Amino acid sequence: MTRLAPLLIELGTEELPVKALPGLARALFDGVVEGLGRHGIAVEPGAARPLYTPRRLAVLLPRVGVRQSEQRSEVLGPYLNIALDADGQPTRALQGFAAKAGVDWSALERTTDQKGERFVHRAVKPGADTATLLPEILGEALAAMPVPKPMRWGDHAHAFARPVHWLVMLMGEDVVDGEAFGVGADRMSRGHRFMHDRTVWIARPEDYIDALRGARVLVDPEERRARIVEEVTRAAHAAGGAARIEPGNLEEVNCLVEWPEAVTCSFEPEYLAVPQEALVATMEANQKFFPVLGPDGRLREHFVGIANILSRDQAEVRKGYERVIRPRFADARFFFVEDMKQGMASMNAGLRNVTYQQKLGSVADKVARVAALAEAVAARVGVDPALARRAAELSKADLQSRMVGEFPELQGIAGRYYASQDPALDGLPHEERLAVANAIDEAYRPRQAGDDIALSGLGKVLAIAERLDTLAGGFAAGLKPTGNKDPFALRRNALGLARTVIESGYDLDLGEMLAAAVDRATRAIAIAGAAAQQKRAATEAGHSRPPRPGDDTGSDAAPAADEIYDFVLDRLRGYYAERGVPPQHFAAVAEKRPPSLYDFDRRIAAIGSFADLPEATALAAADKRIRNILRKAGDDTAASIDPTLLREPAERALAEAVEAVYAETGAALASGDYVDALSHLARLRPQVDAFFDAVMVNDEDPALRRNRLALLRRLGDRLGSVAAIEQLST
Repeated sequence: MTRLAPLLIELGTEELPVKALPGLARALFDGVVEGLGRHGIAVEPGAARPLYTPRRLAVLLPRVGVRQSEQRSEVLGPYLNIALDADGQPTRALQGFAAKAGVDWSALERTTDQKGERFVHRAVKPGADTATLLPEILGEALAAMPVPKPMRWGDHAHAFARPVHWLVMLMGEDVVDGEAFGVGADRMSRGHRFMHDRTVWIARPEDYIDALRGARVLVDPEERRARIVEEVTRAAHAAGGAARIEPGNLEEVNCLVEWPEAVTCSFEPEYLAVPQEALVATMEANQKFFPVLGPDGRLREHFVGIANILSRDQAEVRKGYERVIRPRFADARFFFVEDMKQGMASMNAGLRNVTYQQKLGSVADKVARVAALAEAVAARVGVDPALARRAAELSKADLQSRMVGEFPELQGIAGRYYASQDPALDGLPHEERLAVANAIDEAYRPRQAGDDIALSGLGKVLAIAERLDTLAGGFAAGLKPTGNKDPFALRRNALGLARTVIESGYDLDLGEMLAAAVDRATRAIAIAGAAAQQKRAATEAGHSRPPRPGDDTGSDAAPAADEIYDFVLDRLRGYYAERGVPPQHFAAVAEKRPPSLYDFDRRIAAIGSFADLPEATALAAADKRIRNILRKAGDDTAASIDPTLLREPAERALAEAVEAVYAETGAALASGDYVDALSHLARLRPQVDAFFDAVMVNDEDPALRRNRLALLRRLGDRLGSVAAIEQLST
């Protein structure tokens, strides 16, 4: 049995790109493990995972074979009728094959396949030492790494994410002879750049993590991450609050430090008058600090920075952190004050000069389309249409604000602040004013995967209207996503639309809504096209007139609402897969193309309950059989069932059961109680089974055949009333 030993590979570099660091570490780890396996070397990774800091990538495997397994080869040679002459002597073909294999022809073995007996050369050679193969394995892993913007250094042709300065490669207690990027391997790692700026002796791979910890380097990213959370939590608690630890910010900080130490800082309380999202964005996105929140979830005048050093004078570090944050906060306060002076009416007016999309006109044009759609959607879901229009009309004003210009991620959030304090809304009662302000923010939800949808009814309406226009406009302007290109985020908007409708419980006709949105987008393209033509004519003839909706623009044909409906359904496929819905269930409902996405969701839930019934599999198979029979029969089916032609007891029993189930399920289907409807359909199984066992559908008598086909058609129509249950049998 092959002896196993621990393996350590550490590649020491200058500071690696923060965002790429985890991916580089994973790629190196996977590349080495896969390379060992590809070369026939046993690997027992156990709980091993990529190790890394900003200055190193490491692979530490607890049990790796010290030698390859035996290398067996089999090379097929010529068939006997070609290899031997009439006297049984080797022909040139066989002699050539033997010479190539390096053996006498008499040492070759024979094997038989479908074409006959042939010669074969089989060989077994001992496996090579793992240490001999490691440089090649490491080289292959490094070459396959997804390095962003490789850089060169020195006077050689090597290229990597950052210059490489040292290489540790140990197999057990022995140094592996090899190199990477011109750097030879040894057992000397390096400690923290400032607190242990010297080499670190690694006696054995299993000593690696502890040895670096002693040199003020936490090479395990999970240990380092846990220490950051502990440090930040402790510091925030000491400041009288709780830390906001956003996962993305935590991950970036984890890739910036080797020995994290928390530093509690503060800023002037006057800055708290600025929207806290702007201050939080500055702290997290620009400086990688952790904000401190009070019990009410509001921002406190404290934050926590993570230093990559245990400073003897932490007060100086604190001053430095506070010094870099103040100018950013001062800018945010200036932007906010100036925006409030400008007012939303002025911001809105400026949208006429901002192009949304060349074919679709300005942002102001988009706002007008969204306002009309919001008014129509609101009327259908019990929300005040006038208030919906008002919210929509103000929904993009903050795009002209200085705050959003500096912090684009605050779109909607800034609008909420401005709308809640803008005198232009003084005519609205307090509750309606707040509803409009909140809806402006909520219209962007869900902002990213995992986010909740809008909370308020007004916010949901605005979110739906916004996405309807974006989808219709995108398709009408020929911006349908292709491959990885989706400049208007139509995929994300489609999923956001579907989630908002479904999770709100709005029973809306998606096709009707899309048709209205497409109509408005198409007219916008016509107007924009006419404007472009008039501008060209003015340039050529020296005069112009304003474009009119009736002008011939030669615009692209409008997209069918059905095409966008299918696009939305395609996004729902992944949505339901994440919720554990089998693809067959989704396909069964999608085939029925319910006009309402909320109705679609209820059918998905019902088909899930039906699939758990013991009768489901047999009925699904029967429904599939019915579809096939009817497909082959074509139009050769009676228009209705003639009771006098029901000759066999089994077909009479089925006909009676079908009529009974029509009566039992009618009200349930009309009210959308699909679980109840399907439970009644499940009771048809005995009669369906008996029918197919005892009745010949394609009887020689044409009248009997057409009548039986009519019975199956009526049965199939009711079996498929909720979903195409035949999909469950695939």
